[in-house]
Amino acid sequence: MGEYSKALEYYEKSLKIREISLPPTHPSLATSYNNIGGVYNDMGEYSKALEYYEKDLEITKKALPPTHPDLAGSYLNFAACYEKMGDYTAALKALKNANKIQEKTFQEGNQAFASTFSRYGRVYRDLKEYSKALDYFEKCLKIWQKALPEKHPYLAITYSNIGDVHRLMGDYEKALAFHKKALNIQENVKCNPLECATTYMNVGETYREMKDYTTALTYYQKGLKIREEKLTKNHPDLAVIYHNMSKLYFSTQKYSMAMKYVQQAVEIGQE
Repeated sequence: MGEYSKALEYYEKSLKIREISLPPTHPSLATSYNNIGGVYNDMGEYSKALEYYEKDLEITKKALPPTHPDLAGSYLNFAACYEKMGDYTAALKALKNANKIQEKTFQEGNQAFASTFSRYGRVYRDLKEYSKALDYFEKCLKIWQKALPEKHPYLAITYSNIGDVHRLMGDYEKALAFHKKALNIQENVKCNPLECATTYMNVGETYREMKDYTTALTYYQKGLKIREEKLTKNHPDLAVIYHNMSKLYFSTQKYSMAMKYVQQAVEIGQE
């Protein structure tokens, strides 16, 4: 996508200037590495993102005291990448490092904890430890509900995450109730379209598991449209929705369509 290329070009130019003009442990270099890592993370190129996050962390550790919030932020970046890569042991280790710093730096209930709790929730959801996942997402929700207006996009993300765990636990009624809360915000307030796409996909999965394939397809198509517009062609999040659509078409015995989406998912997986 052009947006990612432009962002990388800008950040890499900025990095070159900083590498020439600043000492090798200057915090501004850490910022550049973090920015570039963030773009690669958004592109789904998690190994490259980690390379830059490592460089950021190396400088941040030298430049800042061990309980500085920026250091916790660096560990959260690692956790996000490792979770997406399926390395949950590394993700949990990074989250513990972030949480330790936050506990020393902030009072209980500070907004900084919300991101950490949300990330813990995602990891435990992926590990199929649904009670733990729900506990962390609910802790996150409590913080956001106290700190933010009721239509804030962060609340929508959390509602969607909670809804997804209820789906995985087989409670479809609760799942849909939380997803509707999320969409009530995301469809009416300026949000990151990709977060809205995730909610559409989660709703689609819920209806697919309920065997309401027509409704499921409607939501999948909404999510797919956004992801195809906003993501690079080889992004792992596209593979996920192609895989889900293939399952739906297999269930409705539309095998040629199912194979089409399987093939698209496999092609991304091979890149």
